[in-house]
This record gives sequence, C-alpha cells and structure tokens, in this order.
Amino acid sequence: MSEYKDILYDVTDGAATITINRPERMNALAPNSYEELIDALEQAAWDESVGVIVLTGAGNKAFCIGGDNASGKSERRGRGIIGVPIEYIHTLLRDAPKPAIARVNGYAIGGGNVLATLCDMTIAAQSAQFGQVGPKVGSVDPGFGTAYLARVIGEKKAREMWYMCRRYTADEALAMGLVNAVVPDAELDAEVRKWCDELMQRSPIALAIAKRSFNADTEHIRGIALSGFEAVKLYYDTDEAKEMSAAFKERRPPKLRGRT
Repeated sequence: MSEYKDILYDVTDGAATITINRPERMNALAPNSYEELIDALEQAAWDESVGVIVLTGAGNKAFCIGGDNASGKSERRGRGIIGVPIEYIHTLLRDAPKPAIARVNGYAIGGGNVLATLCDMTIAAQSAQFGQVGPKVGSVDPGFGTAYLARVIGEKKAREMWYMCRRYTADEALAMGLVNAVVPDAELDAEVRKWCDELMQRSPIALAIAKRSFNADTEHIRGIALSGFEAVKLYYDTDEAKEMSAAFKERRPPKLRGRT
C-alpha cells in the first residue's frame, strides 16, 4: 500500500513504529485497519534495516480496544474466518523474525489486549489499563487471546480476566507478568526508544532464532485458534451473541437463560 488511512508507519533508527490512527474510535480496528496492519507488519518484518517493531495507538486514551463494532459482527464479510483477518495479524506478530514491542498508552482492551499480549514485550504508561470484554459483548478469542494468555499470566488470572471482564491497572498488569515495564506517561516514548536502541545492538540472527524457539513451545495454539475461530463465526450468528452485543450497546443487563 502506498498510503494508509487507518495507521501510521515510520522507521527511525531501526525501529518500525506502526500506529493505529483512529483515536476518535479509541483505535478500534475497522475492516480496512486489519488490511493496513497486515501490510505494515509484513513490510517491517522483512525490511533488513528494521531491527524492532513497535505497535501502538494514536493519542493518549487508547492503545487499541479491538474490533470496531459499529456494524454487527455477523455482518462482516471480508477475508478471515470471522470476516476480518485477525488471525493473519496474530501470525505476523509471532512470525516476524525480530522483536515486537507493544507501546501501551491508555486502554488495551479486548482485541487490543490480545495484541499487547502477543507482542514479545510490552511497555506501558502509568495510565494504561488492560482487560477483556468478550463475554460481555458476545465474543471471545479462542486461541492466543486465551490459551497463550494463560501461559503469560497463569491459568487462574487468565480465567479471571476472561470470565469477570474486569480492568487492570498498569501496575497490576506488571505484577501478573502481562507487561515488562511501567513508566510515567511523559516518559513512555523515551523508555520505548531506550529498549529499541538496546535491541539494535543485539545480533539479528540470534534474536530471530530465540524468537522462533520461544514460539515453538506454543505453536500448537495456532491450530486451536483456527478451529476456535470457526466456532466463533457460528456463535456470532446466534441469538445469544446478538443479545449480548445489543445489551452492551444499550447499557442494560442481557436477557439470558430465560431471564427477562
């Protein structure tokens, strides 16, 4: 792509920064956003001048809150199992032969939390918040967002995060191992740059081998994710999923299990 509408792409001193540029929508991903992210991630992954990938969101309110639900999930008709190619983005973050850093500025919720989890390392501003909302809105990430999250923060905390749909502060995320560092908001860019500069002094081949080795232990989750998304596609067409989404948008309790 020669031009991007939903993201910004910049390479400075070996760091390719990919910024989701939809601050008016809390950097939620529209159908076009996924395609642009894929293009930018592929470009950064195989550009030999790039030693580290930084993923972030525009503004200071949100890193990313997942998919933009302006239209119904069951109405999505693009490529990808669920109508948007989220599995392609997950694969690219893992397969890029160089470290990926999530620069989290504000909310990393839902699919945004999954993106931050999948990056090799995460640096958060003090004001950042993390969490999942799937069971509140009629959705779920059946692969890396659940099974891999459990590897990162442990089974009990991962189940709590998904079942309860609570939000966690940057310090809480640090304590559970979801992020690597927390810094004052004003120091976020300097801290990310510091980490990038250190990575640029490391052997690219050694880093690529290390990343492949780390990924090998959880590669089976890719298969879980693909089969799981097939189930999610069917789930989106159910009355239950549609009711959960409607209740969330209308700020009311959902009508479930015969309750009115």
